[in-house]
Amino acid sequence: MRGTDELLSQGGGAVSNGNAMSPETADSDNNNEAKKAKLEKSQPGKPSRVVHIRNVAGDATETEIIHLGIAFGRVTNVLLLKGKNQAFLEMNDETAAASMVNYYNNSGAPLIRGRNVYVQFSNHKELKTENSHAASNNTAQAALQAAQVLLTHNNSDTQGGPNTVLRVVVDNQLYPVTLDTLYQIFSKMGKLLKIVTFTKNGTFQALIQYSGIQAAQAAKLSLDGQNIYNSCCTLRVEYSKLTNLNVKYNNDKSRDFTNPTLPTGDPTLDSFGLHGSMGVLTSPFAAAHGLGTPLTAAYAAAGVGGLPLSSFALSPASTAAALSVAGLRLPAPHLSTVLLVSNLCEEKITPDALFTLFGVYGDVQRVKILFNKKDNALIQMAEPQQAQLALTHLDKIKVFGKSMRVAPSRHQVVQMPKEGQPDAGLTKDYSSSPLHRFKKPGSKNYLNIYAPSATLHLSNIPPSVTEEQIKQAFIDEAGVTVIGFKFFPKDRKMALIQMNSIEEAVIALIKMHNYQLSDSSHLRVSFSKSTI
Repeated sequence: MRGTDELLSQGGGAVSNGNAMSPETADSDNNNEAKKAKLEKSQPGKPSRVVHIRNVAGDATETEIIHLGIAFGRVTNVLLLKGKNQAFLEMNDETAAASMVNYYNNSGAPLIRGRNVYVQFSNHKELKTENSHAASNNTAQAALQAAQVLLTHNNSDTQGGPNTVLRVVVDNQLYPVTLDTLYQIFSKMGKLLKIVTFTKNGTFQALIQYSGIQAAQAAKLSLDGQNIYNSCCTLRVEYSKLTNLNVKYNNDKSRDFTNPTLPTGDPTLDSFGLHGSMGVLTSPFAAAHGLGTPLTAAYAAAGVGGLPLSSFALSPASTAAALSVAGLRLPAPHLSTVLLVSNLCEEKITPDALFTLFGVYGDVQRVKILFNKKDNALIQMAEPQQAQLALTHLDKIKVFGKSMRVAPSRHQVVQMPKEGQPDAGLTKDYSSSPLHRFKKPGSKNYLNIYAPSATLHLSNIPPSVTEEQIKQAFIDEAGVTVIGFKFFPKDRKMALIQMNSIEEAVIALIKMHNYQLSDSSHLRVSFSKSTI
């Protein structure tokens, strides 16, 4: 048996943070390796500042592992053993590690990507990083750096006196805001040195450092209280207690404009900003995963050469009226309302299923499953921003067992089939659907847009319907496993229901949204940021 510990060093009780070991280390005494691996899995171990985490999903990231520990103290190292479903987290001291282990042992196993993970002390006393494999550790180090930014910021008063570093909070965020968006806005006020973005308590934030105090003062006076887009994405600008930002990586979450030679970290890292009080963000929206759209040409012309730029193409209509302050104008390349969706399960997907799923993020107007390529579809949203939201949240999400891909389409509209043209019901018009979530201006639904998660928010539940009836309906109609349910204590018309995985929750939403619970009540289903 070649267990997890074939990556563990043989002397000194340390776990080596590298992707490869010398042949002597890897092959020495396989029986001992197997015993050590078995011991690591079956015994809680003596107190150690290294915590062992089991049953980790194969596509989990270092940021999600750090998320588990950051609330208990400073995380000093992380090792994710991909393919072995295990990870190690090194805390600053044994006290922090003990708090973490005790908390999860008493409160229940935490969830990562829909799977329960199990936390215990490791038999090892430290994680060692091998210099020879430093490049492979960029992902871990990037995540650790971002976590440290939040801890530093949390351990100080958030607002200080006038200085070169600003803390920026984006309130009422209905559309994505990225580092590049902030650069284009704040660079109008003066020379920018560094930007670090993160999410705290579900709110997208940034630390922005200018070259001088006067530029920072001008930015604060001009931009505080302004909207990036019409009636949303409001900037709250204040001075930070920090006087300097330490940036180690140039990528879409942090950037040092004075040092374009910094590494990017792992470019495939979902994102390593910070999420809530516990640490690691997945995107500027609650739990969304990164933005993959092309960078606007205007930013490339801003004179910031040599940086690994990625970002969000800003919307046309909203941007034009948004930044009247100080003559600011963001570039506005055209965004289509039409999305191309591919890698669908053609045996199970229907226009109605796509309408329901994409309708979480905007009002779907038309859906066309391609007649000659039924694992592809075109989806037309009401607005470009809604198309961008759907792309951001749904790209690479598993639907009916396949990883769905979402991309902007070159088409501007989805055409209905001509009379007599074969279609087999694959094209449908939903422009007059009563199920649109955002048809009312200023709808509260805009404030409750979240990435797909294992927990669903239910509403419009009639008083006569019981918990067991709802759970059984989900099991019977959607074929999913329900692992948790909770009515809202002050409003029994609403509840949370938790599936075994995000994929099951996606199917449950498709099957159960608008499900008839009584003669006059149809269930409303959306993704939730909460857990049960």
